[in-house]
Amino acid sequence: MALLPPSRRADDEPEVMLDINTTPLIDVMLVLLIMLIITIPIQNHSVQLDLPNGPSPAQHTPPPVVVLDVDANDVLSWNGQRIADRADLEARLKTVVAQGNVAEIHLRPNRAATYAPVAMVLSTAQRLGVTRLGIVGHEQFGEH
Repeated sequence: MALLPPSRRADDEPEVMLDINTTPLIDVMLVLLIMLIITIPIQNHSVQLDLPNGPSPAQHTPPPVVVLDVDANDVLSWNGQRIADRADLEARLKTVVAQGNVAEIHLRPNRAATYAPVAMVLSTAQRLGVTRLGIVGHEQFGEH
C-alpha cells in the first residue's frame, strides 16, 4: 500500500502549530551562560593591600611664609616691615636659613618696580643658601 498525502479541500485551512520553537531560546540561554562563566572570575578578582596598623602619623605644621614685597619705588618690605638696606635683608635671610623649619619666602615684585632690587634679593638669597623662594603674583606681568 502506498502512502498518500492527506486530501484537502480548497476551503480547508492549514492546521495551527501550537508548539513553540525552543531552539532560538536555547541558543540565547547558552550564550548568556557562557558570558556569565567568563565574567565571574573578573568579579571575584581582588587586590591584596597591606594597610598600616595603629594610630595615624602626627600632622606636621606647614612652614612659615615670609612675604617679601618690592613696591613701585623699589622699597623692600619683610612681612609689611620696611627693610633698611642690603645688610638688613642679609640678616633676616640668615635667620631664616638658620631655623630648623625652613620658611617659604614669597617674593612679590610690583609691576612698576625695576629689576635691580629683585635681582639683588635673588642673588642674596642664593648666596646665603635659601632653598625655598618663589616669585608670587607674576600674573600681573602678563599681557592685558
